[in-house]
Amino acid sequence: MNEIRDVIIENFDTGAAGSILISAGKTRVLCTASLSTDLPGWLASKEPPSGWISSEYNMLPGSTSPRKRRGTDGRSTEIQRLIGRSLRAMVELTSIPGLSIICDCEVLQADGGTRTASITGASVSLMMALGAALDDGRLAAPPTDRLPVELVTAISAGVVDGQCVVDLDYEKDSRADVDLNAVQNQKKEWIELQGTGERAGFTKAQLDEILDLCDTAIANIRNRQLEFLKGNLSPNAASILIGS
Repeated sequence: MNEIRDVIIENFDTGAAGSILISAGKTRVLCTASLSTDLPGWLASKEPPSGWISSEYNMLPGSTSPRKRRGTDGRSTEIQRLIGRSLRAMVELTSIPGLSIICDCEVLQADGGTRTASITGASVSLMMALGAALDDGRLAAPPTDRLPVELVTAISAGVVDGQCVVDLDYEKDSRADVDLNAVQNQKKEWIELQGTGERAGFTKAQLDEILDLCDTAIANIRNRQLEFLKGNLSPNAASILIGS
């Protein structure tokens, strides 16, 4: 019951500097990262110079049944803010001065876990965009061997039928008494935890069990992120971004 769905990360050619398709079971999300020098006004004169990372999240109307009305609603706004916070936690923003990166997450098919798949996929597309910027000179090589950047990875979890479970599809999510989304960096630090007792409260022991399940699942997914990046970044960018 606590096995995660198969996670597949693959290239998806678009005009963006970083573009991947992530699948988690039947959930599929297109994640792109576009490079720009158009910084927010409040950041343009900041010292020391800094970069910025933002995100947008949308669902294809036909990604769910019944059809979802096109456009950004309150849920989408909440999710894209979560994605943006998670991605900004990846990078020391002063290490990408003058660079603005916009990450777009488009849900093509939804079967639970769209926000966590979006974070995991956008983290990879952001790394690919940073790699492209290093390769073409838009981002200068850091004075040290590594750019201060690390992957973030996310997973959903909860309590279903009294059992702590991880990676909820739509069917499990619709029955969950407790729903939680977890985001973690490569140091195994929690970037964000969003937990709600939908139909019942939960104990500290249950929370500890859920976090242990998330920790194991995220380690598995992170390996897939790194495997993809090692095979798709240039050798120079891979050395600077992921140390290989």
